[in-house]
Amino acid sequence: MITPDDILSFWYSPQMQPHWFASTPQIDAMLRDNYAALWQDALQNKLDDWMDSPQGALALVIILDQFPLNMFRGLPQSFASEAKAIAVAKHAISKGYDRFIDTSQLAFLYMPLMHSEDLADQDRAVRLYAAAGLDNNLQFAQHHRAIVARFGRFPHRNAILGRASTAAERDYLNSNDAFKG
Repeated sequence: MITPDDILSFWYSPQMQPHWFASTPQIDAMLRDNYAALWQDALQNKLDDWMDSPQGALALVIILDQFPLNMFRGLPQSFASEAKAIAVAKHAISKGYDRFIDTSQLAFLYMPLMHSEDLADQDRAVRLYAAAGLDNNLQFAQHHRAIVARFGRFPHRNAILGRASTAAERDYLNSNDAFKG
């Protein structure tokens, strides 16, 4: 049985950290092979008791927010647990769990808000990263917020999710400034 501590030890290990934002097909496959069933359990509310502690909530956020982006890269399924990840993050923040999570791990608790296509969530992510002094993450949060403020969503997701792009989104995606995920 996998525990929250197992997830956090794995995710924050020196071997995994270099792959957080620069994954490889091998890492994606390893995550899929080792954690797809756990992700499915999390999505089906079978791990909701993890929300009863700061470390459990953080581990659940990582499973719901980070793992699918790698396991299902380029597929609609990569966003299937986004709403639940946002809900878990909001729950953890409302309980004050972020005060008990080490700053070196805190960025991932807030990340579902940065991945949200809701502008209020984006605003909150920017505030939280700023308040925590997570300046590197703050830059990315501000960038994500600017995209959602401009388009109301992330245009790079359109093709994956079968959404039609507007002319402005197509122009943006074809520009050198485009965020591709």
